[in-house]
Amino acid sequence: MNAQPRWMRALMVLAVGATGLAFAVRVSAQVQTTKEEKTGAATREVKVVNAEVLSVQGNDLILKMDDGSIRHIPNVPESARATVDGQEIGIHDVKPGMHLSKTVTTTSTPKVIVTTQTVTGKVWHVNPPLSVTLTMDNYENQTFKIPNGQKFMVDGKLVDAWGLKKGMKVSATKVVEEPVTQYDQEVKLAGHAPPPPPVPPADAPVLVAVATPAPAAPAAAPAAAPAELPKTGSSLPLIGLLGVLLMTGSVGVRLFRMLRA
Repeated sequence: MNAQPRWMRALMVLAVGATGLAFAVRVSAQVQTTKEEKTGAATREVKVVNAEVLSVQGNDLILKMDDGSIRHIPNVPESARATVDGQEIGIHDVKPGMHLSKTVTTTSTPKVIVTTQTVTGKVWHVNPPLSVTLTMDNYENQTFKIPNGQKFMVDGKLVDAWGLKKGMKVSATKVVEEPVTQYDQEVKLAGHAPPPPPVPPADAPVLVAVATPAPAAPAAAPAAAPAELPKTGSSLPLIGLLGVLLMTGSVGVRLFRMLRA
């Protein structure tokens, strides 16, 4: 009764072991690829741009460049920083009148990426000069495209695609060199605030504004006193006038009496 389960367990263990072995062989049979990086001499380029701040509205900047052109820089990030007069400031600390200087340093580094691929197997089928099918160590066939000018190592000798025959054990190495240029940029933003107005010298006269009251209306001149008559006259004219009046009265009385008679 228990013998059958034991055989079944043994077969399962062997199957699992075979699967793991096949997987290990398949992985080890992959094409080996290595990469190498060769670096050349780097060059640096420094560019300086100067500008004056004309306006700041929120995160938008309006600048006047060195050539007189007006440039609008919208949505300046909050993380942007500038060193103004030795202090680090953000976009909300920028004021009109500040002079900003942007220094951009670009470093160019030439590189060559060398990729080396190595494969070993038996020739199963060859289609010169286009492709070759190799039987790998795990007994799987893989087809490879043959690059122009590719050479194969067969028994210590180099042959081309036309020299390959079925059953030959070959080793091929493919080397590809790819030139690239790596660019690194460093940006520094600095500046200074506008100078304060000049202070007058100590001996210079200081003008102080004093409020002067408005002049009052002139007062009316007092009425002039009546001029006093000169004391040069006498009472003789008055006496003469009284004599004339008395004479006229007496004449009138006489006429009145005559008229009554």
